[in-house]
Amino acid sequence: MARFTRAGAVVGALALVASLALTACGDEQKNPEFVGGSEPSASASAEPGAAEPTTPAAPSGPALALSPGDGTKNKPVSTEISAKLPDGAKVSTVTLTAASGGAVAGTLRTDGSAWVPNAPLKYGTRYTATVTATGADGTSSQGTSSFTTMAKPRSTVGSGLYLFDDKSYGVAMPVVTEFHPGIPKKDRAAVQKRMFVRTDPPQPGAWHWVDNGTQAYYRAPEYWKPGTTLTVRIALAGVPLSNGRYGDVDRKATAKIGRSFVMKVDNATKKMTVYENGALVRTVPVSLGKKSTPSSSGTMVVMEKKESTVFDTRDDPDPANRYVTEIDFAQRLTWGGEYIHAAPWSEHVQGRQNVSHGCVNVSTANARWLFGKTRIGDPITVKGTERRLAAGNGWTAWSLSWSQFVKGSALPVPAGGSGPAL
Repeated sequence: MARFTRAGAVVGALALVASLALTACGDEQKNPEFVGGSEPSASASAEPGAAEPTTPAAPSGPALALSPGDGTKNKPVSTEISAKLPDGAKVSTVTLTAASGGAVAGTLRTDGSAWVPNAPLKYGTRYTATVTATGADGTSSQGTSSFTTMAKPRSTVGSGLYLFDDKSYGVAMPVVTEFHPGIPKKDRAAVQKRMFVRTDPPQPGAWHWVDNGTQAYYRAPEYWKPGTTLTVRIALAGVPLSNGRYGDVDRKATAKIGRSFVMKVDNATKKMTVYENGALVRTVPVSLGKKSTPSSSGTMVVMEKKESTVFDTRDDPDPANRYVTEIDFAQRLTWGGEYIHAAPWSEHVQGRQNVSHGCVNVSTANARWLFGKTRIGDPITVKGTERRLAAGNGWTAWSLSWSQFVKGSALPVPAGGSGPAL
């Protein structure tokens, strides 16, 4: 990442990257300004989220060397602005204007490394950046640079964001990004620097990459606090990757976390205990997967809800597991096909015997009640079965301890966790 560095330091190259559109993901949505895991600095713009030029003090110090350098061509539309600063100096203003005269809004990263536009720049457009810095002695330095962005690339990486504006989610809802094809390992740190999350009230968090690079999850050490607002920007439009592809679009969402609703299933008792805002509200008999088709042990979250659907497993290699059945009150837990759902055919053994193909079978009455209470992102923990939940088989962010989870970050995670600085 190019940085606002001290005199004598080398100005690093801009860290830039990519993202996939999946059918379950929404298009770009209108959102407030993006920020990182901590509050951004407002000192580099006229007002929060704005980049209206201000009148800086007359420069009295040495001219600043900016990146991109003056006359640079074919820059990605994810370009950030950085400068080499005199010792002790701090950035006071950053302005970026297009050749047409339009000002670009942006935010200075809290670590001072770069100024990030709030939206992708336009392809094939000339921009002029001006940075003013003030030294500890009050002297002012300024630098100006003009550069041109590249033409729209032909090869892109698709991206998805499983979060939508103005929706309310459960306390275990991870920020889920998806990429197709997956992000190469060598590019993940640069991609992660462009994935911004803000929580209100503030809570630490970290990213974790699934091994093949097709998904990354963001979560906190514990479940989100009820009432939390998540503001997310996956800022990957035009970001170059080592495989010659570029990110497709920026994706944004601002969503709410609702009340706490937690389900726990113990295979030893074959009971589900349900807690709302920490209080036990119901105990539900269940039937889990039989030994030949066990349920997964681990913490899953509700990913999808269908009041009525059809389970069709006629392509299963085992004839004993092939069936077509109408299902009511189905709540998806894994991509592999594990659900909570009504199973009137097994009500006589629920609480005593496992007979399902891996799902959490409950009575129709309990399934209806649960369906009416849950939100996408509500957690369910199953323990004591013959199979462990596989990473990536659903939104598996919570199936790891925090110490295990942070090992999947492409960037160092401070103690306690934190989002990308912006």
